Amino acid sequence: MSVVLFDTHAFIKRLTAAGMPEPQAEVLADEHARLIDEKLASKADIASLADKLEPLATKAELRETELRLEAKIESFKSDTLKWAFGAIGFQTLVLLGATVALVKALH
Repeated sequence: MSVVLFDTHAFIKRLTAAGMPEPQAEVLADEHARLIDEKLASKADIASLADKLEPLATKAELRETELRLEAKIESFKSDTLKWAFGAIGFQTLVLLGATVALVKALH
């Protein structure tokens, strides 16, 4: 995480001016400084995270595209098989018809 400036001295002065005992103000200032340092994200932290997340979004988009392409390929395979079986069936009917006609013509 990047460093966020927190003026503990000014914070303690404001608290003591408002009537808080100095030892209590010091503990509170230390806790605020620790929380800011450990838990607060800066703009640079968020930008860094966004840079890391963007490729993940791209990977997700690529996976989605891959799945769509696989579905289209399966659809084309299915259409090709239907066409091939249809052509084979048609050829079979034509050959049977020609055979029947030839047999009738010879008798």
